[in-house]
Amino acid sequence: MNLISTKSKTKKRVGRGIAAGQGKTAGRGTKGQRSRSGFNLPKRFEGGQTPLSMRLPKLPGFTSHKRKPIVISLDQISANFKDGETVTQKLLVEKGLLRKFDKAKILNNGELTITVEFSSEVKVSKSVKVTTPAAKSVKPKVESDEEKVETTEVVEITPKTKKTAVKKTEEKK
Repeated sequence: MNLISTKSKTKKRVGRGIAAGQGKTAGRGTKGQRSRSGFNLPKRFEGGQTPLSMRLPKLPGFTSHKRKPIVISLDQISANFKDGETVTQKLLVEKGLLRKFDKAKILNNGELTITVEFSSEVKVSKSVKVTTPAAKSVKPKVESDEEKVETTEVVEITPKTKKTAVKKTEEKK
């Protein structure tokens, strides 16, 4: 290996006068977009022709960017929780079943061997509400008939009549 081969080439000094070899236009040609200072075009630019990304066919529909809830089975809950505990988002994160910003949905996979309560922040499938021993705690509280007070408001909506439009059409006839 020679020392000559390891030396890096010096950068070509352009625009330093005609005698320097790359003077005047400095290898950029004359006029045009690429000869100007500050020239910068994206690599995908095709000179005004419709770009390839626009010419290709697109897939139908759209993809949703919403985060889907993490599915947790009843087996996982009975393995990680104790009898009489309340299942909350915070406890699911602490026990390692969820990450901090994920949402959970509990599905009826497996069997629930313990009695637990589910907080309102955790989604529970309808089948879990019906079949598990914790179904009583999952159902929303129903007010008794005495506590219920129904208020109904009657709102009358009268259609607007356009008398001016009717008059104008009669005048034209």
